[in-house]
Amino acid sequence: MDRIVAASAPRGDVVASIGAAGHRRRRRRLRVAGAVALAAVVVAGAVGLIVGRAADDGPAHAARPPERSALAAQLPAAPAAALDVPRPAALDRTERGTGAWAPVLRATLARTRPSTGAATVSRVGTRTPEGTSNILEVIGRRRDDAGALWVRVRLAVLPNGTTGWIPRAAIGGLTAVHTHLVVNLAERKATLVREGRVVLRAPVGIGAPGATTPTGSFYIRNKLTRFASPTYGPVAFGTSARSADLTDWPAGGFIGIHGTDQPELLPGAVSHGCIRMRNADILRLAKLMPVGTPVTVRA
Repeated sequence: MDRIVAASAPRGDVVASIGAAGHRRRRRRLRVAGAVALAAVVVAGAVGLIVGRAADDGPAHAARPPERSALAAQLPAAPAAALDVPRPAALDRTERGTGAWAPVLRATLARTRPSTGAATVSRVGTRTPEGTSNILEVIGRRRDDAGALWVRVRLAVLPNGTTGWIPRAAIGGLTAVHTHLVVNLAERKATLVREGRVVLRAPVGIGAPGATTPTGSFYIRNKLTRFASPTYGPVAFGTSARSADLTDWPAGGFIGIHGTDQPELLPGAVSHGCIRMRNADILRLAKLMPVGTPVTVRA
């Protein structure tokens, strides 16, 4: 009996123990499951928060550009760059009265052709007899067989109308002019044209018999004011034309355009070849005609 009792009692305890252990395992499983579920909720919440923020950010970012555009529209336009350089343009020599000139930078030889082996026409210096910078009217350009650039220039030598070729490197930058002085010897009148429009007309004095004013195509070499006198007036222009009659004159007999203290002689054939103008007219001409201007003298 005692054994049975003793035997039966432990069996019940075992069952009870097993039951309790099962409950503990279930409770642990429940706790683990709860923790996992909580973690899932936390993670899901975090993801939702991030997604929500991203979703909120989207419309805000999409709305910003219009705000910036509206603000930009209220700002003044950006100023143009101070160093903008216009596209270079070739000198237009098709317009009547348009010319181009350049200063002589180094003494050189003018030749009959654009070649160092061509015959020499004249020596070209950097200064004029009056002490001004020597300038040349440029009337053409060409490259030689070696590719070097040459320019054709009008020369202030006899015979009048002589031209020659010099290396492009011997002269400085070209300057365009849009004026043209025409002197009509028969009418004894000078006309200045600028871009096809007459801007000045004036009576002139021309060379007397035996000291005639040469005809042809020339240009204004310099503008002189320090020689102001009753003989030359307040302003004198030197040209590339030279007297074929008075070659022994100082500086070689260059033809000038200047004022006079005897306006009553104009118009007339009264000079040694120079073109005389009334002082009021030469002062007007000095304001309108730059150096380098082509000059045409017609018979």
